[in-house]
Amino acid sequence: MILLDTHVLVWSQREPRKLSRLAEAAIRRARASRSLAVSVITVVELASLMNRGRIRTAGTMEGAIRQLLEEVEVLPLSLEAAINTSHFPIDSLPDPMDRMIVATAQLHEVPLVTADERIINCAWIRTIW
Repeated sequence: MILLDTHVLVWSQREPRKLSRLAEAAIRRARASRSLAVSVITVVELASLMNRGRIRTAGTMEGAIRQLLEEVEVLPLSLEAAINTSHFPIDSLPDPMDRMIVATAQLHEVPLVTADERIINCAWIRTIW
């Protein structure tokens, strides 16, 4: 299983040319084995981005989100992951949504596919880019 960061989920379906070759290959393998996942916080982030017009939708927002999540497992928030965010230096990873996504990847012991340099530079998380 691999966990996709929010932007990677969107790019993988709408702008695949933005993906690195390594990310694209990892996503292709995970899709074939039905082992793509996102944190439920990604759904919150998608809704926020759509509400602000940063991601355009055709039809309803709910329909657009459901379409992005086809063939993707949505991992729930957990108390353990939320508590684990307290271990991350705030200056390295200030965004609470990013912190929960990283903590979810850690909890499930899976790599996070992300282009976010702040996350890539964190020594405590395995990333693919």
